Amino acid sequence: MRIGTNNLIRAKNFLALHLSQNLMSYVSKNPETNLPRLLNLVKLLAVQERHKRQVETVAKAFRENPAIREYMIKLARNLHPNVRNRLAYNWFMNAMVFGIPRQRMMSLELGTNVPNFILVDPTSACNLACEGCWAGRYSQKNSLSAERLDRLFQEAKELGIYWIVFSGGEPLLYPHLFDLMAKHNDMAFMAYTNGTLINEKMADKIIEVGNFSPAISLEGWRERTDARRGPGTFDRVMRAMDLLRERGAAFGVSITITRENVMEVTSDEFIDFLIDKGVIYGWTFHYIPIGRNPNVDLMITPEQRAYLAERIPYIRTHKPIQIADFWNDGELVEGCLAGGRRYFHINAAGEVEPCAFVHFAVDNINEKSLVEVLRSPLFAAYQKRQPFHDNLLRPCPVIDVPQALRDIVKESGAHPTHEGAESVLEGTIAAWLDERSRDWGRVADRLWAERHPLKEAQGL
Repeated sequence: MRIGTNNLIRAKNFLALHLSQNLMSYVSKNPETNLPRLLNLVKLLAVQERHKRQVETVAKAFRENPAIREYMIKLARNLHPNVRNRLAYNWFMNAMVFGIPRQRMMSLELGTNVPNFILVDPTSACNLACEGCWAGRYSQKNSLSAERLDRLFQEAKELGIYWIVFSGGEPLLYPHLFDLMAKHNDMAFMAYTNGTLINEKMADKIIEVGNFSPAISLEGWRERTDARRGPGTFDRVMRAMDLLRERGAAFGVSITITRENVMEVTSDEFIDFLIDKGVIYGWTFHYIPIGRNPNVDLMITPEQRAYLAERIPYIRTHKPIQIADFWNDGELVEGCLAGGRRYFHINAAGEVEPCAFVHFAVDNINEKSLVEVLRSPLFAAYQKRQPFHDNLLRPCPVIDVPQALRDIVKESGAHPTHEGAESVLEGTIAAWLDERSRDWGRVADRLWAERHPLKEAQGL
């Protein structure tokens, strides 16, 4: 029976791949006309009404918003065919259209929530030593075995999870990375990387494997990037981006926003520069004082965060690039994503953490199956409190509702995964987080009332 099932899965993957190749080739020939047709097809295939509405929202944006239309046409034309055929299909169809309904079904069957994706550190080793790195206090000697990662990816697919994100450490140092991605060629992979290891040979491998997208870290222009990441880093990243753009890779940026760089990295000049370099998406993270040498003075002010709450949506609708704002996009995703609700983090020692920025664990993936760790008391404590605040501009239990994180750790019996992780719960840093959450709360509540006057009037 198992052999028959595996043969059916292989046949389905073979047919789906060839169908996707034909569809993507069809779209790329005339994206202005054929992209709307593809979206109509996806809308018909979508199982849930909410997904049909989401597809229609994208289709409407394509019709009515010039920046969105330019963005989608550029993707259709500029990506290498192997990237279009594998990454685009795996992420859009397998991970979203087919994967999410499977996740919902398995959640009901198993009695525990199945998330959309997994963030995993193959290795904690890194070739840089960036100041303030969120992962800087983990031991640099840890790695997950290729066998455990292989099994993890298979377990994930059985639950409908087809999207894996790598972090670290520097994931491109992991020797088995490309072999694993090639073996699981029906999945979509992304990696947060410093980009310094991407040379001609690795850029070719990225195109060859097809289902992988690097998100390269930047702090702003050369002076600010090199100050945090080391002399020459900016120029090496620029060379990596040139190599990826020339080959038609799908790549993005990852930016830690601090009090010092907030205006620089959101300026028209910098955003336009990224677009010219070939960047198609960006992840922005407000600095959180954890990891190596935590510094509360680098946290953005409430006024700066309010600026970002307006500026990032403006960029998304006026520039041909898509940028996510953690943690101001809470309204889009209905609160905190972490704790197994939409994702969780596995560090290189195998410890299962609710979030990349919450370094506490109960379980270890080297000792349990994926389903077992999804039933973690730590995740249960998280999920029963989500959303952590009715104001979804206050989604995070670290910086917005810090008492919630203290309660979660106490209730679940979670232990810190490295020395110093507990500083967000008690002491000077914790006291600062309490004060900052109150300051932001006053600003966020005003913004929420302005965005939702009817809800506020009704007391909702």
